[in-house]
Amino acid sequence: MMDNNRDIKNRLRRIEGQMRGVIKMLDEDKHCKDVVTQLSAIRSAVDRSIGLIVAKNLESCIREANESGQSAEEAIQEAVNMIVKSR
Repeated sequence: MMDNNRDIKNRLRRIEGQMRGVIKMLDEDKHCKDVVTQLSAIRSAVDRSIGLIVAKNLESCIREANESGQSAEEAIQEAVNMIVKSR
């Protein structure tokens, strides 16, 4: 899980850098189309990060459910709810 956390943190740091770039663009009065393009890229990166976090969480939840003899259906439904809520 540590490698996954490192990957997620790296993704979030890149997003943080993109956000700083957008603020700089606003300070420099860059064209709104360029700002919106960058914000769309950030939104996409955030969505991919959410997907990765949910997928990794789902994987471990299903594994734990299987090990304890429980159904994985509840873990799957929770993951779907998180993805839908994030949209």
